[in-house]
Amino acid sequence: MKKTVVASIIGGAMLLSVSAGVYAGANLQEIKAYLNNDIKVKVHGKQVQLLDVNGNVVTPITFKGTTYLPARAIANSLNVAVDYEAATSTVLFGEKVDGTPINANQVFYRSTKDPNMTQYKNKDYIEVLKEMGGSGSNFTLEPEKKFQTLYLQVAAIGADVKIRIKDGNSRLLKEETVTIDDGLKTIEANIAGLNEVTVFYSIDNYNDDTGIFVPLTTSYYK
Repeated sequence: MKKTVVASIIGGAMLLSVSAGVYAGANLQEIKAYLNNDIKVKVHGKQVQLLDVNGNVVTPITFKGTTYLPARAIANSLNVAVDYEAATSTVLFGEKVDGTPINANQVFYRSTKDPNMTQYKNKDYIEVLKEMGGSGSNFTLEPEKKFQTLYLQVAAIGADVKIRIKDGNSRLLKEETVTIDDGLKTIEANIAGLNEVTVFYSIDNYNDDTGIFVPLTTSYYK
């Protein structure tokens, strides 16, 4: 049974929400299959509705005795990231092998590339978020549902910093304290299925010489 499910997910991978133009000239074979409205899906005992990226209901397909499930809908139900790599016609589930720097996915208008600001312990991180003198603030990351895990690097300057990572519904994904002695600490959070997350930070004993240092080139998604 497990073998059939795995084959079905892979076989149904082309039901990802990708424009028709992507498949022009692809190695496609026409078949006669059936939309199977009788198929129900449960995750951990709870029935789920299969939806596409736009929130529309999608239906499993049955072909020669095998049921093919829509890849994105199943991945979302299991809280597993899913993406499509057009260059290699590959469906990607879960963590990607190579990390993607968080500044490769979006523009950070509050970041700096000033060499006087981007260095920490004699290493230049090229682009960073560095804020000094305040009791705390927040910034938003935009993984766009393409990744499974966030690896956020944070250093505390002058005083310990409390980090809270939340999703768009204010659900807490991760909470950690970064101490001065930690140096550059990596905080890991599951972000599967999320368009954006917000990182909140606070400093209790703050002054002009306290702050936070977040390198955007070595913080990454997988």
